[in-house]
Amino acid sequence: MMTRQNIVCFAKDWSEDPTSNNHVMRLLAECNKVLWLNSITTRTPTFTRGSDVRKIGRKLKAFMRGADEVSPGLSVFTPVVLPFPHSAWAARLNQVILKASVGVLRTQRRMSPFQLWSFLPSAVRYVGRLGEELLVYYVTDEYSQLAHLDGQKMAAMDREMCERADLVFATARTLVESKKQFNPETHLASHGVDHAHFSAALAESTSPAPEMAALPAGPVIGFVGLIESWIDLALIDAIAGQRPGWQIVLIGKSNVDVSSLKRHDNIHLLGRKPYAELPRYLKAFTVGVIPFVLNELTLNVNPIKLREYLSAGLPVVSSDIPEVRSYADDRDCFVAANHDQFLRALDQAVESDTIRARQLRSQTMQRESWEQKVAELGDHVMRVRIKKGLALKTT
Repeated sequence: MMTRQNIVCFAKDWSEDPTSNNHVMRLLAECNKVLWLNSITTRTPTFTRGSDVRKIGRKLKAFMRGADEVSPGLSVFTPVVLPFPHSAWAARLNQVILKASVGVLRTQRRMSPFQLWSFLPSAVRYVGRLGEELLVYYVTDEYSQLAHLDGQKMAAMDREMCERADLVFATARTLVESKKQFNPETHLASHGVDHAHFSAALAESTSPAPEMAALPAGPVIGFVGLIESWIDLALIDAIAGQRPGWQIVLIGKSNVDVSSLKRHDNIHLLGRKPYAELPRYLKAFTVGVIPFVLNELTLNVNPIKLREYLSAGLPVVSSDIPEVRSYADDRDCFVAANHDQFLRALDQAVESDTIRARQLRSQTMQRESWEQKVAELGDHVMRVRIKKGLALKTT
């Protein structure tokens, strides 16, 4: 068990939809002190874009509030850094600013010595500058393939972070293989699931969300997640057109043009919903889908929603992603290499589902809890601490 350690981590914004970042640090904070640093920039903002300007404004307001304790042992701080991640002069100034502000917060919280964790390759600019005794790099994506980032520069940062880290965790086997060439201490950190939360979809006491209860009768094909460039909108369009008696429900923020979907009366774009409310939506789903385009980005992902759907008892139909393929069978999880296969798999999932099958799917996910996954991460960290000759206890 990893206990009584101090952790400073670079991650996304805490308030965004929960991902592995949130689950891992929330659990580590139960027995350790965690200082979460809201997203440092990974790209230069476009100052003519309203969303970028508003985000800068929100970060300035958050910085003025100081660190917020969001749960016992876990504080969240929004650092102010110059938003030019590929500028050498900005990086030098940011190093000074960040070292000073983090130093004050660590002193206030008696967090010395400390481990530095990063979920972002762009944080490599600060490695070795903050005084950490151990560096952990947690890789969730092939960052060089994200469309809104400079792929070549992100690849260089990712490689440097791997090489400098004492320990690298990667959430997909394909990522483990690619990162291990830069660091032999690279290990699989497969996602867990908040089973108690999502299995509530099976409880009689859980009522469907009003928007779901108002849908026409018939199968409900549902998706929960960010609607981005990696979502196969043409596939969703095809399902809606070829199965007009089905309802397609998309829950999540849209960052791409979805106007092509709005011509279908049976596609429902419900937008982002609070995490606490998701079981009420999943309760009304007939099938949970992962409709990703297949490319170098998606072939390296491990969708958290796979385990969330299964915990809610849903059969799953997904694009043919390696990490999903390992779950594929003829009852619970189907993978499809093209649109025709996807549609046939949906037919099979809809026709073969039963209440008992839903209960069994959910029960299977009990052994994949975040608690178990995070405990395994902690075991690796403590082993590497011993390897480096560091004291086992910090605080």
